Amino acid sequence: MILKEFRQMRRNRRTVALMIGLPIMLLTIFGYAARFDVTEIRTAVLGPAAATVSSSLGDAFSVVVEDPSGGDAMARDLLHDSRAAVAIVTGPSPKVFVDGTELFIAQSAMRRVASLPTGAADVEVLFNPELSTSAVMVPSLIGLILLFIGTVITSLGVVREREQGTLEQLAVTPLRPVDVIVGKIAPYFLVAVIDMVVITVVGILLFNVPFRGSLVMFGAFALVYLFVVLGLGVLISTVSQSQAEAIQLAIMVLLPQVMLSGMIFPLSSMAAGVRWIGYLLPLTYFVMGMRGVFLKASSAGALAFPLLLLTLMAIVIFAGAVLRFRRDLAPKQLEATPTPQPAVAA
Repeated sequence: MILKEFRQMRRNRRTVALMIGLPIMLLTIFGYAARFDVTEIRTAVLGPAAATVSSSLGDAFSVVVEDPSGGDAMARDLLHDSRAAVAIVTGPSPKVFVDGTELFIAQSAMRRVASLPTGAADVEVLFNPELSTSAVMVPSLIGLILLFIGTVITSLGVVREREQGTLEQLAVTPLRPVDVIVGKIAPYFLVAVIDMVVITVVGILLFNVPFRGSLVMFGAFALVYLFVVLGLGVLISTVSQSQAEAIQLAIMVLLPQVMLSGMIFPLSSMAAGVRWIGYLLPLTYFVMGMRGVFLKASSAGALAFPLLLLTLMAIVIFAGAVLRFRRDLAPKQLEATPTPQPAVAA
């Protein structure tokens, strides 16, 4: 029995890879990404003493904007557009503005404010003045729940068709692969939209999460993101022969998204060797967009970059899912096509 199980394990290479690769991935993620200590705070220094203050800031404050002519209004705009997490306004009455949507960055900045070379400065936390955890987490949890529905539930539904033999029946119908995919994901798309609305309403009412932005931008991010995660679910199903394999692959997709998207741990606290992975994940840009919509009422211009990247991901992933699905169906369609018989002379 022991030898038989080893032979069976050797045949199932994907399970072996998961058994070995998943612990290594978890160790790497927790070792390099799971950090609450922020070592890089994007800082804007404004006012007449901007140059002097910039040169005397500690290593944790990374100066991204330095403008001697700037004031309070410019500081608010820079934080509103997410161009900086902290803005220091120098002058006779120095002020420090902190972006409250970057929870751990804001907390780290608040601890370091006392040692800033600006003297006794007034500190104002913008967009999330109470530094509420729920205000930051609820917009991110919307993306996580949609990711779960898109990758796990959708992939299981499609793989179930393969296990039951229904996929072979669809292959001999006149439906194109894109028609099959759209037909398969349409119910999950509708369920995901309903879940998104319910989660959003519950989060706003139960946790008092503010919604300050545009419903149009909220809907744009949500719909594009849904195409991304549903495409991922279809891709997982095309490379899985069973529901167990689909769950394994879905876990491999889910874990990096949760840990490296900035949903829990700030990207600026991650090691450079791991941080770049976060910038390749769709949840990263959905979190950026939702926090901007919910807490900042960010403009379309400020949110254009993450929305554009999500749109590109949706196109690439959905196109890849269609092509992969077509490759799976093509051999079955060829087998089902009757071979034309040569004409018999009368």
